[in-house]
Parts: sequence; structure tokens; C-alpha cells
Amino acid sequence: MKQLIIAVLDFFYIPFEKWMDRQTFRYIACGGGNTLLDILIYFFSYHFILQKQIIHTPIISISPYIAAFLLSFLITFPTGFLLMRNIVFPGSSLRGRIQLFRYFMLVVVCVVLNYIFIKMFVEGFNFYPTIAKICTTAIVISFSYLTQRNFTFKIEQGAKKNT
Repeated sequence: MKQLIIAVLDFFYIPFEKWMDRQTFRYIACGGGNTLLDILIYFFSYHFILQKQIIHTPIISISPYIAAFLLSFLITFPTGFLLMRNIVFPGSSLRGRIQLFRYFMLVVVCVVLNYIFIKMFVEGFNFYPTIAKICTTAIVISFSYLTQRNFTFKIEQGAKKNT
């Protein structure tokens, strides 16, 4: 499966090779694909699985939009990690459990950054919410890429890159 994904991405990379390196393209393609999967699972869960109903548990009640978020997160967190680890940053010298822990921490930080920047842009700078989300996404994606490349899936100095 890994080789098939790489072959497909490398085929579609050809028109973009003048503007970005292969790793950046793979990051955009894998991250974008996983984000699309997240949105589709969220939509399907919210409308058809949960049917916009509150989930009642013995401890708490969970709104359908939060429950849909949790369902989509349960699927897209591992797929995102596996894509980043095996397709985008395959040459990392770190152990898998360390990568997984760092990836989880990065996801938590990105969720917090999304909240902070959207709130700041909308309430502090009076941006229209959609524009605030676009600006926030650009900042968070850039931060995420640099963090994954230089921390989560770090390659030791002198190690061979598999791209």
C-alpha cells in the first residue's frame, strides 16, 4: 500500500516540482487528503450516525457536533500519523512510540492554536470568521509542517533521507 501511495503522489508531483520539493508536496497531499477524510467522516457521523442527537452517557451528555468530532478524530489521527510517518517523513531515526507521542502533542498544540488564532482574528481584529479560519489554517499548517519535519519525525544528522 505504501508503494502505491508513493507512486500515485510522485505521478501527480511532476507538474509541481518547479515550485516545491517532493516532501512538501507529499505533506500537502497527505495532510489535505486526511483533512478531507476528517471532514467527510465528521459530516457523515453528525448527520447519519448520530442523526444530530445528543449522546447521553451515565456521566455526561455529549453534543452531536463534539461526538462527531471525536469519531472523526479516532479515525484521522492514526491515518494522519501513518501517512506522515511512512509517506512524508519515512527517514526519521526516532522510534515509533516517540514519533506517536510527539505527533499527538503536536495535534493538541494545533487544536489550541486554531482556537487562539480564530478567536484573536475574529474578536481582536474583527476579521470575518471565514477569513479568520483561512489565516489561521495557513499559520497552523506552516507551524505543523516545520514541527513535524524538525521534531516529530526528525532525521539525525548524516542519516539518509528516503524521498
